[in-house]
Amino acid sequence: MKRTDHFLLILASQLTCGAPCKYVGSVGPLPLFQLVIPVHSWPTMDTSPLKNLLVGRLMPEKCYEELFVRLHLHAPCLKFVLNKIVGFWIILDTFLAQFPQLLKLLWRGSAEGLSLTAFLLQLYALSCPVVYAAANNFPFFAWAERLFTLAQTATIIFLILYYRGETLKGMLLLLSFGGVILLLVSFAAAAVVRVMYASTPAAFILSKVVQTVTNHQKGHTGQLSSLSALLSCAGALGAAVVSAQESGGSLTTLCHILSTCLSFVLMSQIACYKRSAGSAAKKMD
Repeated sequence: MKRTDHFLLILASQLTCGAPCKYVGSVGPLPLFQLVIPVHSWPTMDTSPLKNLLVGRLMPEKCYEELFVRLHLHAPCLKFVLNKIVGFWIILDTFLAQFPQLLKLLWRGSAEGLSLTAFLLQLYALSCPVVYAAANNFPFFAWAERLFTLAQTATIIFLILYYRGETLKGMLLLLSFGGVILLLVSFAAAAVVRVMYASTPAAFILSKVVQTVTNHQKGHTGQLSSLSALLSCAGALGAAVVSAQESGGSLTTLCHILSTCLSFVLMSQIACYKRSAGSAAKKMD
């Protein structure tokens, strides 16, 4: 018997034995050695790190088997995974969209290029869901993350005024804003609260339009954060996908799509103006 045939025969006998085998004997004319075959420790799809990472976090086990074991593009599973990813995008936008912008302002010590009107519109847009939820006695945990983003935006507005030398104006503006929010939550009519909530997408869109026009007029984006624009774009895109699945081509879906496009325009402006500034600096050298 050839050496390779002998080896395959021994290997087959090991794989067909009732329990995992520790070793086999000599293989052909080679010196005697022990061939360790830890069958129970062979990596499989059932125990792979990829499965441990994905199952329970991004998809159920059934979808993992369909997509990664059977390599079948199962439509319901793909939709489930897409919705999970979209949910992560929306969460990132809700919690972190304004945070990079706030850090950039603090790091650079300047608010050049940022439109105060645009951020006031964002503050209004972020306040409307908070007023609506509080006025309708929604559970606090259902809208608490909005307060986090609201506080970041309010801080950015204060910093814009502070770096312009208008600290007192900034403090009075934020105090007045807090008082108006409390009055709306306590005494505003239900119809007024509903109108405010419905105007949220329009306020976001208008804020991006104002910032885009400001960038074009000044010929630069100043301290506008590209990461914040990217997170805003991802969040708006995620909201558009969810809205399209729930209500089809509704006005809300179109608003989210328009908001996504405007965020992309802002990102493009940041990239183009930075490239132009870099080219100008090289020519000066």
